[in-house]
Amino acid sequence: MLALGAAGDVLLETHGFTLGGIAFLAGHLAAIALYLRNRRAPLWPAVGVAAATAVAAWALPADRGAAPGVALYAAGLGAMAGTALTSRFPLGTVGLGALLFVVSDLLIFARMGPLADSIVPRLFVWPTYIGAQALIAWGVVRTLARRGGTKADPLP
Repeated sequence: MLALGAAGDVLLETHGFTLGGIAFLAGHLAAIALYLRNRRAPLWPAVGVAAATAVAAWALPADRGAAPGVALYAAGLGAMAGTALTSRFPLGTVGLGALLFVVSDLLIFARMGPLADSIVPRLFVWPTYIGAQALIAWGVVRTLARRGGTKADPLP
């Protein structure tokens, strides 16, 4: 997930929003697979988080032609956050990090619409994104090391 996020960052700068978004979406799908293998709760909250994130993201771009693609990406983002919340990983690190990732990306989408002239996205996108990635990585690695790996892939 972290490698795909790093690739997404590079691709956003070098090749634009679409390719960068695809790399990030691939990272979200990898995270979803990990969280589903480590599920501790029903999935209905994850579906709600995914739907709410997609609807919020769809509403933000001023260019309505961009809204469907943004919503599609955001559904994957929301599914990542929702499955993180239903996983066995700690809410205080992984759950919070996943929600911060949602905030970071919603700020990016808001920069495409209602916050286009605002300093708020410029101030908060990077801190929320970096905090999100750090919390997710820390919580997942610490939990897997302490508990002996995932159910599907135990550590030696």
